[in-house]
Formats: sequence, structure tokens, C-alpha cells
Amino acid sequence: MTTIDSGAVHPALAPLHAAGLDLRNRLAVAPMTRVSAAPDGTPTRQMAEYYGEFARGGFGLVITEGTYTDDGYSQGYLNQPGIVTEGHVAAWRQVTEQVHAAGARTVQQLMHAGALSQGNPYQPGTAGPSAVAPLREMMPEYGGSGPWPVPREMTAADIEEAAAGFVAAAGNSLRAGFDGVEVHAANGYLLDQFLTDYTNRRTDGYGGALINRLRLTAEVVAAIRADLGPDAVIGVRLSQGKVNDFTYRWPGGARDAEVIFGALAEMGATYLHIASEGRSWIESATLDGGVTITALARKVSGLPVIANGGMHDPGQAAEVLENGHADVLSLGHGALANPDLPRRLESGAVPAEFDRRLLQPMATLDNAERHRRERAGAAS
Repeated sequence: MTTIDSGAVHPALAPLHAAGLDLRNRLAVAPMTRVSAAPDGTPTRQMAEYYGEFARGGFGLVITEGTYTDDGYSQGYLNQPGIVTEGHVAAWRQVTEQVHAAGARTVQQLMHAGALSQGNPYQPGTAGPSAVAPLREMMPEYGGSGPWPVPREMTAADIEEAAAGFVAAAGNSLRAGFDGVEVHAANGYLLDQFLTDYTNRRTDGYGGALINRLRLTAEVVAAIRADLGPDAVIGVRLSQGKVNDFTYRWPGGARDAEVIFGALAEMGATYLHIASEGRSWIESATLDGGVTITALARKVSGLPVIANGGMHDPGQAAEVLENGHADVLSLGHGALANPDLPRRLESGAVPAEFDRRLLQPMATLDNAERHRRERAGAAS
């Protein structure tokens, strides 16, 4: 772990007004799959406490787990939350109210699993850009086992339905009180499947050249912008690696990145969130020519950029911000281990190490109550 001057104010604690969000600091909770909703996708009271705990711990921005967008092929896991029904909308208000009451902003991540679905009561089988089996096997920690099934190739009507689901879900998110939405185009899920050359073998306008493979993501962003208006916060999460392929990189390197970032900014994105699936930012961020993917995203798009991967390390976090690699830092495991990380940075306390047992149980009161007890004990 690198170090910083213990007497200095950490740059992550500086406020930020960008992308339509007023943030009290530059620390965000990354979207993390928690599979803790009711069987029908309705968020629970325990989930509201779980998200509220991060806000009470001082985080400036809380991004939800990937939330399914329609009652077709979008759901990826059993007990994944949705933002489809009026019941979903009402239950998510419990989350947004807790987060806002503690002074943080919150964005809902909108996700369509596509071929990487291993628990969907709405539809038999899976659907994706092409009839290509995903690499490796399903994830047992989220209820899956064995090889991924071969998805059905999506028709033009299927694609239109998926895009419409994103738009409807975005409107539902704002009605639930969220400050914005984040389109999940990362980590191997549907929009990333269209972008990735080996999972997209289409020969129509959604396949072939990079700009065609990016088309669905761009259309989704543009349609949400048209529906929500010019002031809505619309982020896009992107990654090279995937939950089932950590080492994948865009074939064209920095050239591909420039096309992707520029096109999404043109379509109306207000920020970009670059994920580091399975890797730290240091390991995954550098592109050909030595430029980091996050710095390139800032330069090409002109938008605020969120960096992800090992940002609980105070030294790395300071380096990323001070050297212009990103504007905001998102934390996954580091936030689970330290739901009060901003408070720890303020006081100079050393962040706690991540314990994989924090993943079990998922988003329940047990974690929130345990952390409250730990903080109370440390203060006594």
C-alpha cells in the first residue's frame, strides 16, 4: 500500500459539482451484485438500511447494484432487484430517502444481463446478440452452476424491446427519487456483449465494425436522454474485462477507446464510469502508448470520469485524482469493509482489510449493525 502525508487533507474529500450532481466528496460506492431483493424483485427494508449505511458513513455518491429493466430477458440473478413495477418504484423510495437523509446522492444502475443470465423467472433460456455460449461457467456465489447456455440470437424486435426497457426503467428510477441513472454497458452483460467482437457475430447494423457494435449502447443513451430531458444525469459504466473474462481488452486499444468515449458523450452521457473487473486500477488502466483509460476518457469525452479498482488504498486514490486520471473514485470491496471510509480518511484511520465473509449474508441488516457496533467499540 502506498502512503500519503498524514497531515494533508486527502483529495478524495474535496467536494465536486459535476454531471449535474453536487457531491460532498469524490468517493462513490460502486455497484455490487447483492441478490437480496424479494423473489419478485422488490427491494427490502434491509436493502434500504444497507445503502443508507454507506451514506451515513460519509460517501458522496451511492450507486446501486445492477437493477433489471424489463420482464423479458433482462434479469440476471434470482433475488436481483428490478425497477419495472410500481411496487419496485415504491420500495426503492425507501432507499433513496435513507441515502438523501444522510446527505449523499444516489444513482440507479440499469442492467440487462443478456446471455449472462443464470436466474430469470420471466423467461426460459437466455438471449444475446448472437448464438454464442459465454466463456467459462456460471457463478456459484450467485446461484449458478455449470456452463452458460447458448443464448437465442436477438431479433430486431428483441433489440427494440430491450432498448425500450432501459428507457422505461430510467423514468421509473427518477420517480423513485434517484438523482440519476447509470447504464450498465460493462462486465460482459448485454450491452457489453454487443460491443465485444467474439460475442457479437451479427451481420446487420448491430454487428461488424466497432461503431456498429457500439450502436445499441449509443441508442439506449440517446433514447433515455430524449425521454428524460437535457438536465437528467445519465452515466455509462464501461469495462474491458468481464465477470467471465477478466483479461479481455478492446482489440483496437486506445483507438477503440476514443471511438467509444466520444460516441457516448455525443449521445448525451453526463459521466463515464470505468470498471476494473477482477483487477486493480493499476493493473488494468494502462493502454498502448502509456495513457490510462480513465485519463483518455476524460480527454476524449470532456465528461467527469469515475475510476474503479483498489481505490481504498489512500495513496493510489490520491494519485488518481491529483494526476488527472479521474474525477471520482468508486469502491466495491473497500466500501463493504469500510462503510465509513470517508470518515476514516478524515481522521487518518487505516482502512480495514476486506474479509470475503462480508459477502455472506448479502445486503442485510447484519452487516450494517456489525459495522455500527465496531465503530462504537472503537470510539469507547
